[in-house]
Amino acid sequence: MAKDKGLTALEKVMIAAKAADSKKATDIVIQDVRELVSVTDFFVIVTAQNNRQVAAVLDAIEEAEVKEAGVKPFGIEGADEGFWALLDFGDFVVHCFQPEGRDYYRLEEVWNDAPAIDFEPDEPKSEDAE
Repeated sequence: MAKDKGLTALEKVMIAAKAADSKKATDIVIQDVRELVSVTDFFVIVTAQNNRQVAAVLDAIEEAEVKEAGVKPFGIEGADEGFWALLDFGDFVVHCFQPEGRDYYRLEEVWNDAPAIDFEPDEPKSEDAE
């Protein structure tokens, strides 16, 4: 059973973003919605190219949160369909879209008053780098 390690919501959000990046999710956006929404503090919005990648991203995030933060999602929605899935951790929600869904719903624009949090994905490592 996961034991909450007492990390801040922002620390847990960064764990989720890094886990999504590790599975090659793209267009990772973090929004601070504390002033706009009463049910959560942050949105993490990512794009995955197909159902398999959506599943891999969700699994990686859930595993990283359990391991590094000691938390599990309260709810998982849409994982079977893969078009738009979400993980609800209470103080943050991860939205994982396929490209068509991301273009259709445009969550970043819906919540465009929410400040964006900087996240820099890891740069791909070159085999020639020393």
